[in-house]
Amino acid sequence: MNMHNPPHAGEFINESYMKPHNISCRALAKNLGIAHSTLNNILKGKSGISPDMAIRLSKVLGRSAKSWLNLQMQYDLWIAEQADQHEELNKFVFA
Repeated sequence: MNMHNPPHAGEFINESYMKPHNISCRALAKNLGIAHSTLNNILKGKSGISPDMAIRLSKVLGRSAKSWLNLQMQYDLWIAEQADQHEELNKFVFA
């Protein structure tokens, strides 16, 4: 089942972990072992969650690495569907 306008993984991190627990970008980035600018790009939706980042998030925030990747994938797929530029493609008809 596809979600309607799913959140970017960065938005989810901010709203579900950082704001409720008063965690700064610098503090979370330090725990993740990354530059705060890298995390800031994720939080702003400029970058997505890579498999490596999914493992880091899993170890630091919880949830499985697969769930972090799935969250990002759902967002990416939704964005691609909104900008569907494949009208010229035709489905095969199998007899």
